Amino acid sequence: MEGNSAFDKFIGIMASFAEIKVVAALRDGFIMTTPFTIVGSVFLLLANLPIPGYNEMMVAKFGYEWAAPLYAVFGGTFNVLGVICCLSVSYKYTEAEGCNAIMASILSFCAFVMVMPSSVPVGSEGVANEVIPKLWTGSNGIISGMLIALFTSVVAVYCEKNHLGLKMPPSVPSGVTRAFEALTPGAIVFTLAAVVFGLCKFAGDTTFPQLLFDMIQSPLQGITDSVLGGTVFSLLQTILFWAGIHGPNVVGGVMNPIMTANALENQALIEAGVDLATDPRAHILTIQVFDVFMKPAGCGATIGLLISGWLFAKSEQVRAIIKLGTAPGVFNINEPIIFGLPIVFNPYMLVPFSLAMWAAMLITYFSISMGFMTPFGAVQVPWTTPPLLSGLLLQGLPGLIVQAIIIATSTVIYTPFLKAQDNAALKEEQEGAED
Repeated sequence: MEGNSAFDKFIGIMASFAEIKVVAALRDGFIMTTPFTIVGSVFLLLANLPIPGYNEMMVAKFGYEWAAPLYAVFGGTFNVLGVICCLSVSYKYTEAEGCNAIMASILSFCAFVMVMPSSVPVGSEGVANEVIPKLWTGSNGIISGMLIALFTSVVAVYCEKNHLGLKMPPSVPSGVTRAFEALTPGAIVFTLAAVVFGLCKFAGDTTFPQLLFDMIQSPLQGITDSVLGGTVFSLLQTILFWAGIHGPNVVGGVMNPIMTANALENQALIEAGVDLATDPRAHILTIQVFDVFMKPAGCGATIGLLISGWLFAKSEQVRAIIKLGTAPGVFNINEPIIFGLPIVFNPYMLVPFSLAMWAAMLITYFSISMGFMTPFGAVQVPWTTPPLLSGLLLQGLPGLIVQAIIIATSTVIYTPFLKAQDNAALKEEQEGAED
């Protein structure tokens, strides 16, 4: 009873947190990205079907650039996700306040572009000027886009509610009047954007998105091949992703080369005739551990969430998202779940999203350290290879068994939290039906 009481209190605190205006705007704004992430995921999947000989067959029929149109769709969705979030979060916050949501969204987008770098390097010495870099319009720019959207929306709402701006005569059409009402918040936001851009450029030779990126990424240096390193690597990915930053991209930019180097060193030992299972020089944490065993169905081991949803979800909202996210999830694409349920800024999902992936890391780590599986060499499988099949291909029956244990564990972890969110959604649906 005490355990249930403590859990209920925790859920109550998280539910109260979810009702904060800013949190609600973030949550609802990310939900608006769902159609873009789903469509982008489908085209990405088509470009990376884990079928032996699939790429070779397509190359033979259509040439080496056969997947370029598919990646164009992926790039036009995921590579502008920061922009979409900036627009949608601003829209939802302003709309909830009963103010001019579309104008606030446009102001937010303009401010977002203003603080980005206006040039990108081309080749070894060239520079392309007057561009909008996709590096910061995508997942790397989500956090800066989100902060700009919230700030701009607060300013726009304050100005509109306090009637700060040009007063137009009654004879002026309402559409023109509303447009001119944006002059004051626009002047405030754009002036501050110019100040931020100038401070970053002249004081630190950087930009606002780059500064935020560097501030997050720099503490990630120095992680080593250990349980502690794996724990930090795992939790940072999930916590950052929950906070709206693409954790695997941010953390992986630092750690993936190290993990790949570990696998290549293991491969060198194999070629030298060394048994990795008994040699202390063998690395346990390699790229395969992170890409294949820690992320069944995607970052956060969300395959457990999908299974739990199919088993226990009763609300139409949750069941619909679970259905939409299952097919991409089978191929380890979980953005529809991340941004559709959503997991991002969802107080119900922070703990299981972090705990499930951490548990997957521990299970894999100790399976290798205890000798049930051997450390990995250079052999890898496509990241879209479904769970169980990927483990079987990499490690045979032991790999399949370890992945099965991870899937079962993640399902157990997600279930109570999924039920809590589902109950809340079901209650909302029932109240809506009564109205």
